[in-house]
Amino acid sequence: MLEHLFGSRTRVKLLGLFLRHSNEPLFVREITRRINTQINAVRRELSNLMKLGFIIEVEEEPATKGARKTAGLKKKYYKVNPSFKLYEEISALITRSQVLLEGRLDSEILRIGDIRYLAFLGAFLNKSKAPVDLFIIGTVDAAALKKLVAESEKSLGFEINFSVMSPEEYRYRKDMTDKFLYAILESNKNVVIDRLSEI
Repeated sequence: MLEHLFGSRTRVKLLGLFLRHSNEPLFVREITRRINTQINAVRRELSNLMKLGFIIEVEEEPATKGARKTAGLKKKYYKVNPSFKLYEEISALITRSQVLLEGRLDSEILRIGDIRYLAFLGAFLNKSKAPVDLFIIGTVDAAALKKLVAESEKSLGFEINFSVMSPEEYRYRKDMTDKFLYAILESNKNVVIDRLSEI
């Protein structure tokens, strides 16, 4: 949807990436890896976003251990321009787009299994330190879920880390006070389905 508005899927992916990591300078090859796009397309859209003033180029000397720094050797990084006038508006637009996709994603997940609990967290809420981005308790078609997640990653422009537990595994981990499970349950999240009382 947004690629039609902005004219480029790569540009939309870059906007989402920089908004999720607004304080982190990113090197071009890392950007390419994170959004899974060809480097020439990334360079072209970085140039466009710099012309708009949304991102800025930063030069830093690489840290070297036990050796002299090479004179004049600097690496170029990119980061969000904190004074960009439309920052809040673009951030809101990208977030709303993710919410719309999330709405489609939950209905697709419901079609591929018996879902007792479904929650979106992590990248869907712009929280980089969450244990996962998508958490499911139930029985699902694993191949169909992987395909669905892969398609969603392409649309959103970021990797979706997900975890699926059977009702039996959930009960066992809960009884054992499993750290991973409780980290998920205690994280900020958008719970779409909660039928845990049936387990």
